[in-house]
Amino acid sequence: MHHELPKLPYALDALRPHISRETLEYHYGKHHATYVEKLNELVAGSDFEDAPLEDIVRFASGPLFNNGAQAWNHDFYWKCLSPKGGGMPSGELAEGLRKSFKTFDAFKSTFTTACENLFGSGWVWLSRTAQGGLAVQSAQGAGNPLRDGHKPLLACDVWEHAYYIDRRNARPEYVKAFWDLVNWEFVAQNWAAPLERHASSGADAAKHAGMARNQDAGEEKRAKP
Repeated sequence: MHHELPKLPYALDALRPHISRETLEYHYGKHHATYVEKLNELVAGSDFEDAPLEDIVRFASGPLFNNGAQAWNHDFYWKCLSPKGGGMPSGELAEGLRKSFKTFDAFKSTFTTACENLFGSGWVWLSRTAQGGLAVQSAQGAGNPLRDGHKPLLACDVWEHAYYIDRRNARPEYVKAFWDLVNWEFVAQNWAAPLERHASSGADAAKHAGMARNQDAGEEKRAKP
């Protein structure tokens, strides 16, 4: 299966003044594109060659997981942003946040703190857990809640390439601007979609877990002198 770089849901300059055109030219046009390119190189001839991207995220390991997850994460992240974003959620999503965090401000504070405090590079997610509750989760590198059977609702990319051109190393300024772009309509759609849509069957899980073991064994064999 050949994976394509998805088209951005808005123009490169549409997120100004919060995120510049130059940042998107590099972040989307270089970094995201490179992850997709490397994914296609790595998946060719592997046990995951015909697997959907979400299964690569769930079950692969090593470089294939890293590039596959980064490709998936970035596509999801772009959809979490909108030129008409910001404000507060409403309806059932707002109620769900209140149930899990007491208030929207408490959720926002928890998410912001996770973004600012994550060491190194990674992602912060709002996810629906397998038990149906909501949780803020930090993940280093290419980490993704799908690995734990959770359903991603919202993501913030805190790799430096997401903000260095505009903010240098001032991650808190980037996170503050992020809230002015959040696409709550997209988050609400993720909230409303059945959790089962994001869960492979037990048979698929066993199959791909075996693929991952084979992949690890192959990489270990190639690494030996």
